[in-house]
Amino acid sequence: MKDETGKGKASNEGLWHGLTGEARKSLENKDYASRPFAERLVEPGVMAGELVQTASDPKQVHEHWIPGVEIFLRKVFRQSHRGTFAECARQTEGPLHRIGLWPRQWSTSRIYAGSAKGIHVHPPHIPAGRKPAEWFRSMYAGNHPDFRARPYMQEQWDVWFFLQGTVEVILIDLREGLPRRTMRFFADGEDKPGPHNVGVVVPAGVGHGLRVEGSQDAILVYGTTTTFRPEFEGRIASDVETKPLPESWQKFLGGK
Repeated sequence: MKDETGKGKASNEGLWHGLTGEARKSLENKDYASRPFAERLVEPGVMAGELVQTASDPKQVHEHWIPGVEIFLRKVFRQSHRGTFAECARQTEGPLHRIGLWPRQWSTSRIYAGSAKGIHVHPPHIPAGRKPAEWFRSMYAGNHPDFRARPYMQEQWDVWFFLQGTVEVILIDLREGLPRRTMRFFADGEDKPGPHNVGVVVPAGVGHGLRVEGSQDAILVYGTTTTFRPEFEGRIASDVETKPLPESWQKFLGGK
């Protein structure tokens, strides 16, 4: 049961008669009830493997998926006593070949444990004479989009591959005329072979943030359809990357 604040109140109050009245009033039970997929996709998030399975269900994709986002399974091979091996992508076959995307630049990133990359977004290219809402609807209407119409080389799309650690991924569709959908999921690096090893494609116009889950640094390699352009980096709620020094430190450094 939940109280007026929405928090779960402790059940079986007779179990707690040995505590003070104040303590009993403060008790809560965690809600372990299964929540619908649509709710979990936004909060608290789902595992990447579940999303890969969902991608094969047209109804789920139509209702919950951000248009243009790709999440595909990667096979990680254990090599006895030596480590692991996994392919990232092939230009002539596979998920990136299917959508006609091949990055112009490849980079790596390490995100320290306990840290995050704040939400940022890359500007979508709108052809001259087209209205944004109409353009996006034409791009993603129907079950068989024309991938050749996507202006990959005029806007930055990202392709992510996770090598180490576990990462919480947050995607938010910010494109004019499309539903404001959120996809929140957890992906494992190659050091944890299993169903949650995935590659992720993020379109321009989709806000994205990464947060490290656990005590291990996260390492990823990622490709972009354009080479690095500072003006393509739009920051939203990115204060997680610029946390201020403790107040006492600031006073000391300022000679106060």
